[in-house]
Amino acid sequence: MTVPASAASRPTSGRPKSGRPTSGRPTSGQQCRPAGLAAELRVALMRSARRLRAEKADADLTDGQYSVLALLDRDGALTPRELASHERVQPPSMTRTVAALADLGLVTRTEHPDDRRQVLVALTAAGASTVRETRRRRDAWLTRRLAELSPAERETLAAAADILSRIAAS
Repeated sequence: MTVPASAASRPTSGRPKSGRPTSGRPTSGQQCRPAGLAAELRVALMRSARRLRAEKADADLTDGQYSVLALLDRDGALTPRELASHERVQPPSMTRTVAALADLGLVTRTEHPDDRRQVLVALTAAGASTVRETRRRRDAWLTRRLAELSPAERETLAAAADILSRIAAS
């Protein structure tokens, strides 16, 4: 009797390929309940996000510093207060982040054209390059992982991406 390739690759000992027991995971019935699904998704999303964040062009940048660079790349020049609001941190924390990025030559601070008491923070060419390279690395890593999946699994993830975007926007 021939075993289908998909069945042959499934673990049969109650342990996933990683060798770790699955005893703490909810059963499929529990996974469909909001609380069980929330726990599974939380862990999977956090691990995925952590792995993606590791693909940075500059390993010395903190996640918060890179987030500010990406925000400036997307929205253009902003005040430190606007950056703090977007990043949900206190203005003094953002001031330290901006100072560190300026010291690295990744952002510039210029006088605000309408209010001289404020400054505008903008990306330098080096900052924009760092954002582009980090995005390229992250896309390349994820593309390699997605290529290992079946077309049906990729379709499932495409649907999940839409659903997760709606959840995040709520």
